Amino acid sequence: MAEQHPAPDTQLAAPGVPVIRNINWGGLSTLYVKEVRRFFKVQLQTIWAPAVSQLLLLVVFTTALGARGEVSVGGVNVPFGTFIAPGLVVMGMLNNAFANSSFSLLVGKIQGTIVDYLMPPLSTGELLAALCGGAVTRAFCVGGAVWLAMLLFLGSVMVPQHLFAVLWFGLFGSLMLAFLGVITSIWGEKFDHAAAVTNFVIAPLTLLSGTFYSVDRLSPAFQTISHFNPFFYVISGFRYGFLGVSDGYVSIWTAGGIVVAIDAVLGVVCYLLLRSGWKIKS
Repeated sequence: MAEQHPAPDTQLAAPGVPVIRNINWGGLSTLYVKEVRRFFKVQLQTIWAPAVSQLLLLVVFTTALGARGEVSVGGVNVPFGTFIAPGLVVMGMLNNAFANSSFSLLVGKIQGTIVDYLMPPLSTGELLAALCGGAVTRAFCVGGAVWLAMLLFLGSVMVPQHLFAVLWFGLFGSLMLAFLGVITSIWGEKFDHAAAVTNFVIAPLTLLSGTFYSVDRLSPAFQTISHFNPFFYVISGFRYGFLGVSDGYVSIWTAGGIVVAIDAVLGVVCYLLLRSGWKIKS
C-alpha cells in the first residue's frame, strides 16, 4: 500500500515562521470576552455597588449643604449637586477601570496561572489591548449605571450638553487608569501592593482633582498644583460635557490633548514592560 503524505496546504510551518501574520482577532476577542465575563459574573459587586456608593455620596453632600448650595464654575453659578454629579460619574469609571486591569495579571501571578496569559499566541499589543478593553468596558458599565442613578435623582440636568466631550474624556480617562492598573499588576506581587497604589496614589489624585470643589476657589499656588494632576483634566472635561462650562485655565481641547498624550506615554510604558517580561516571565 502506497505511503500517503499530507497535502501541501496542511503541512506545518517551518520553525520560526509565524502562522498568524497579522492580528490574532480570535485570540484577542476571546481574552477580551473572558475579561468582561469575569466582572459580569459578580456584577452586583463590580457594577451596581459602585453606582449605589456614588449616589450615596451625592445625597450626603447635597443634604449637608442644602438646596441653596452653589458653586461658581467658569463664572457661572450652578447648584452643588449638579456640579459634583458628573465628577462622581467619571470618578466611579476611573476607580473601576483601575480595579479591573490591576486584578488580572496580579491574580495570575499569585495563583500561578499567569501562564494562561503568556502561552496563547497573542502578541504584546494584543494582550495589552484585551486587558485594557475589558477595563474600559467595565468603566463604561459603571458609568452608565451611575449616570442612570443620577438622572433619576437630579432629572434633566444630567442630560449631556456636549456628548462628544463626555465620551472623549470618559474613554481616554478610563484608558489612562487601565494602563496604570496594568503597570500595577506587573509590578505588584500581592494584593497589598495593588491596595497601596489605590489608597496612596489613585484615591488622593481622584479626590484632589476638583470633584467636590471648584479649582477657581483655591489659592494660586494650589491652583497650579491642581493643574499638574492629570485627573483634573479628565474630571473638568467630563463635567464640561454636562454643564457646558469648565473650571480649567486651558481650553477643553487642550485638556483633551493632554489626556491623550498621557495615555500614549503610559501605553508605551505598559507595552515595554509586558514585552520585557519584567516580574512576569522571571
